[in-house]
Amino acid sequence: MITVHHLNNSRSQRILWMLEELGVPYEIKRYERDAKTMLAPESLKKVHPLGKSPVITDGDLVVAESGAIIEYLAHTYGKDTMLPEAGGQAWLDYTYWLHYAEGSLMPPLVMRLVFEKIKTSPMPFFIKPVAKGISDKTNEIFIGPMIKTHLDFVEAHLAKNTWFLGDNLSAADIQMSFPLEASVARGIVGKNRPNITAWVERVHARPAYQTALEKGGEYDFA
Repeated sequence: MITVHHLNNSRSQRILWMLEELGVPYEIKRYERDAKTMLAPESLKKVHPLGKSPVITDGDLVVAESGAIIEYLAHTYGKDTMLPEAGGQAWLDYTYWLHYAEGSLMPPLVMRLVFEKIKTSPMPFFIKPVAKGISDKTNEIFIGPMIKTHLDFVEAHLAKNTWFLGDNLSAADIQMSFPLEASVARGIVGKNRPNITAWVERVHARPAYQTALEKGGEYDFA
């Protein structure tokens, strides 16, 4: 039996979605973020030394990192449904999007979140204007343009594809769900990228996604 070590409001939600799409039985062990730091609890380190989510156990196997988990599940349980045939262009595209999600798209989104948090963090009153100025300027000249480039790139791809590999859902879509859901929920996508918004709506409309959401609980990016 697969156990998903599931942290609220985290990337582990997409692992539940993938398992529902595959129809693979699993159980959930829940973990809650610290209310002040929003970090995962120390108890997750008993499963994996880094104490991060997602992480799954499948028998004696422990698999961490979203991409590694999705690849493991796709190869082990979903070769006929979640993976393209190896060796062709579809396989290269699948590999690209699987790595792009966390390797290229997520870093500037995380940086944006960190710099926004700086503006509201406790600090001496005379430091606040300086911190706000640095945060705003960094977002304006560096992080914002980077995010725009990435979202425009994804928008152009989805203008020609229903899912990331074409007409059928694949493991690449599962991996891409977290950064795109977060971007829509935080208002970063905006109204001028309708294809990303439509893709997220298609994701949310899938019965497997809805079941995973019911089982996973709270999931709020905003």
